[in-house]
Amino acid sequence: MASSALTQTVTWKGRTVAWDRFGEGPPLVLLHGTPWSSALWRPIAEALASRFTVYLWDMPGYGASSKLPGHAVDLGVQGLLFANLLEHWGLQRPHIVAHDFGGAVALRARLLHGARYRSLCLVDVVAVGSWGSPFFTLVKQHAEVFAQLPAAVHRSVVEAYVRGASHRGLREDDLAMLVEPWVDDDGRAAFYRQIAQADERFTAEVEPEYGSIDEPVHIVWGADDTWIPVDRAHRLQAAIPHASLSVIDGAGHLIQLDAPAALAVELTRWTQRAAEGSARP
Repeated sequence: MASSALTQTVTWKGRTVAWDRFGEGPPLVLLHGTPWSSALWRPIAEALASRFTVYLWDMPGYGASSKLPGHAVDLGVQGLLFANLLEHWGLQRPHIVAHDFGGAVALRARLLHGARYRSLCLVDVVAVGSWGSPFFTLVKQHAEVFAQLPAAVHRSVVEAYVRGASHRGLREDDLAMLVEPWVDDDGRAAFYRQIAQADERFTAEVEPEYGSIDEPVHIVWGADDTWIPVDRAHRLQAAIPHASLSVIDGAGHLIQLDAPAALAVELTRWTQRAAEGSARP
């Protein structure tokens, strides 16, 4: 791909959602989490595009999508939006790969809003309580105060926060890719807004229903994830009894950057099995 920019948009309830589609084959949708965007998935998306029609999108409040202050960006809104986005794309049973908050978004769309999937891969996801790093919890309690930080201080805060999601340490270009969407005026306000609106009730509402998911499910987790420790992966696997689990050594929460080769191998293996119909039901 010559550019990582998303080239298409759709409007939903006043929000502008940036998205893109490329490749050829069965549909596969990638969901990002917070405070990330679809850019985190771009290298993996390009690799998967040799076998799938890959869909990337930025949730409202993130990346290139709209960040209007009056629009809610909580998991309830994002789950409903995602179900509607699948309808807009005309996708009835796509393969889904979700990271972080994207996992809760995909699960809510599936369990509350009628979405159905060919397969579901959950990568270091927000899905079982409790979740949120200590910094995340602190900001949530004092979002209005943090939102008043001077621009330079805010940037330092975001950089430190993002660095903490990596086990191996981030290259400067990767750090810039993750931080830049949050440093202008709109991004700074949006950064604290999405944390303030995070609420575990959105996962608690659907967690008791995980056992009803009948699509093939695979869970991938970084062994050294300090944001959402690996014990959550085992709890999630127990809640979805037919799910398989792979734990990747040397990877933190930003598994796409900590262990890109290992993750690519894992996703290639899983998606190939799922596309061929050989994933465990």
